Amino acid sequence: MSLTLFDLSGKRALITGSSQGIGLALARGLAEAGAEVVLNGRDREKLSAAAKVLRDDGHIVHELAFDATDHLGVRSAIDAFETETGQIDILVNNAGMQHRSALEDFPADAFEQLLQTNVASVFHVGQACARHMIKRGAGKIVNICSVQTALARPGIAPYTATKGAVANLTKGMATDWAKHGLQCNGLAPGYFDTPLNKALVDDPEFSAWLSNRTPAGRWGNVEELVGTCIFLSSAASSFVNGTTVFVDGGITASL
Repeated sequence: MSLTLFDLSGKRALITGSSQGIGLALARGLAEAGAEVVLNGRDREKLSAAAKVLRDDGHIVHELAFDATDHLGVRSAIDAFETETGQIDILVNNAGMQHRSALEDFPADAFEQLLQTNVASVFHVGQACARHMIKRGAGKIVNICSVQTALARPGIAPYTATKGAVANLTKGMATDWAKHGLQCNGLAPGYFDTPLNKALVDDPEFSAWLSNRTPAGRWGNVEELVGTCIFLSSAASSFVNGTTVFVDGGITASL
């Protein structure tokens, strides 16, 4: 009986930024746990290609193209989907980007883009979905944070700031919306082999440093994020709210 707590059958999950990388892996994992999934991205061709892969495996997949940084566009897309297709029970705020530069030379426009993509998108999509979840008295929101929610490295100070903000916005969501039956939590990946990290994965010196720095001694595989995401999206986490779960091979636990 305890395994039914993790069953997502009959639920529908929207995953932003899910045409590749962590977002697509989480979408696949939620689908394998029984959920219908709604893939999101700005590139319709990439979105359709990702959806086809999941459909070919027998999953029920919807495509919802919108720019997660566009407040009015997000709300219009979410409202239309809820009216025309059905309710969104689970939201995974995964859309994000990275920009690397020494802080003293960091371009102001890149900083603003990071704020919009990594922080404002969580607010826009979270609010649009929560308006409907609140009416139903139930909903799950999982915000993708980062090991940089807790730690900093040279060259990514603004990214670190945005991921710290996502963790605190998650606390705020829980504080405001728990009384309406929503559970809002963060999932913080450590260093995973994804397109976003390609430059680091391809750098032998960095990979060697990471292996020595991480107690698990390696990069993470995106599939290793799925279990935690299912937990935070399911009835198993019915009294878990406002927390951030680190899935990082122990890097934040060790000096």
